[in-house]
Amino acid sequence: MTLLLAVAQLPARAQEAASPEEGDFDVSSFLLGHVADAYEWHITEIKGKEISIPLPCIVIEDGLHVFSSRKMAENGYTLNADGKLVNAATGARPVDISVTKNVLGLLFNAALLVLLILLCARWYRRHDVLKEKPAGLAALLEPVIVMIEQDLIKDVVGPEYRKYSPYLLTAFFFILINNLMGIFPVFPGGANITGNIAVTGVLALFTFMMVNIFGNKHYWKDILWPDVPIFLKAIPIMPLIEILGMFTKPFSLMIRLFANMLAGHIMLLSVIAIIFLTASMGPVLNGSITVIAALFGVFLDCLEILVAFLQAYVFTMLSAVFIGLAHQQPANETN
Repeated sequence: MTLLLAVAQLPARAQEAASPEEGDFDVSSFLLGHVADAYEWHITEIKGKEISIPLPCIVIEDGLHVFSSRKMAENGYTLNADGKLVNAATGARPVDISVTKNVLGLLFNAALLVLLILLCARWYRRHDVLKEKPAGLAALLEPVIVMIEQDLIKDVVGPEYRKYSPYLLTAFFFILINNLMGIFPVFPGGANITGNIAVTGVLALFTFMMVNIFGNKHYWKDILWPDVPIFLKAIPIMPLIEILGMFTKPFSLMIRLFANMLAGHIMLLSVIAIIFLTASMGPVLNGSITVIAALFGVFLDCLEILVAFLQAYVFTMLSAVFIGLAHQQPANETN
């Protein structure tokens, strides 16, 4: 599906990535044009006319300013080399709370997730599950919810798993729907949300809070006064290592999700870029490479669907592991 999106946008992206003097294809511009955030939602180009959706720019600089991204210059703002909104006169960056492509995609996907869950809950309110089996959307979501809660959260977190099921299930479905919408070929899909480190960082922060705010006294004892020789605690070497570990766990969650999703998009787009890189090598070679690239792109697209589910599962599993470790009891208490 991402392959279709890339192909639909190829004329415009290729023209943007080509050097006006040499006509060389700029792979970096082509790749970043798809995975980077933007102040407008590019759709495609038809007969030389770019089709895009302008998004609202909201900046705080000597007051609140709200304007369309197409009227950025008229309001005294421009984009710097990094694609960030800056003051055209001074080059300074204002407080930018604009609704960018990723923000709009995030809001839409969150609303879609809420709608799906509410529709599923509506079916259960209107039917007796002891007399009839789920149908429609409920039949689709129930096996997934049961699998995540019973086979993952319950086994990993332990007896107190019900308190954490709402967060962990929300995290799983939120990541999954954003992953899937990221590879959906047309608007409102295609935004690289889980390939944005700010989004994965906030998700990891939520897990960090769930672990450390609700961790039991045994968890904190293992961190601040672990069962090691006294000189390791008095210096203190081990407490510092344990405290560092508190932050490396959510950091690994953030990097793993971000890197895997971003790498999937870049791999697929790199395959498509080969078509343009071989354009000057003749129609026979370029035509052959195009067929191979398209077939391999379809394979990568199917692989991305699997990765979308896998990464949501892994994030949920590791979050459950960290929460479970924060609620372990000493051996003498469990006996």
